[in-house]
Formats: sequence, C-alpha cells, structure tokens
Amino acid sequence: MQLEPGERAVLGYFATDIDAAQAAEALRVAGFTTVETDRISRFGVSLDPEQNYAVGGRGASLAALTIYGEGGEDVGPDSRVLLAADPSASGMAAKDYGVAGGRAFLVTVVTSDERAGEAAAIIKNYGGEV
Repeated sequence: MQLEPGERAVLGYFATDIDAAQAAEALRVAGFTTVETDRISRFGVSLDPEQNYAVGGRGASLAALTIYGEGGEDVGPDSRVLLAADPSASGMAAKDYGVAGGRAFLVTVVTSDERAGEAAAIIKNYGGEV
C-alpha cells in the first residue's frame, strides 16, 4: 500500500489479540475507516488462527495447537519443521519467548496527518505501543 500525500500509517503493537481487537473496534467507532489487525510471525509465513482452536480446529500437530502452526498455503514442509521445533511448542516457560518485542499483534491505521495523534492515543489507551 502506498500512502497518499497527507496520509500517515500509525502502527500499534499489542501483547494480546483481545487488546488489539478492542483497539481496532474503538478506532472504527472513532471514524477511522482503514484499520487492519495482523499477527506478527518471526517465521515469515501466514499463520492460521483456526488451527489453534484445540476443540474443533483442523490442526493435527503440536505446532498447530501451540503456535498457529499449520495454516496457510505458504507453509511448506520446511516451515512446518521450524514451527514444530520451536521451543515455544515444547512448553518452554520463558516469558514472551519468540514474541516480536513481546507484542505479536499489530493494528495498522491509515489516517490523515491531522488525526494521527488521535489514533495513537486510542491505541495507547488499549495497551498498545506506538
């Protein structure tokens, strides 16, 4: 996406998907129309949250149940091996291990320069880091 003159992208990083979703909804209620949420992965693949639903999900591996590990067409055999071998799939108890800056959920808002401060304030209000 290329921004037009006078536009700005405000990026907010969150520790939980719930906080990110609440911030995104608050931004939409405030009148921001271009608001997207994403999950950041250090593996460079699109991960599938449906796989992480342990009771009824399609996931059939430990990686699927612990780190959204088997979803997406771009996840090939090499990526699956890396996902399943990750220490977080083994139950390693290190706080925020492998999370990008401890905040793996991203909310992106495209807005005018004039409203960027307002968007940043809403993100921070929900625990996000801008």
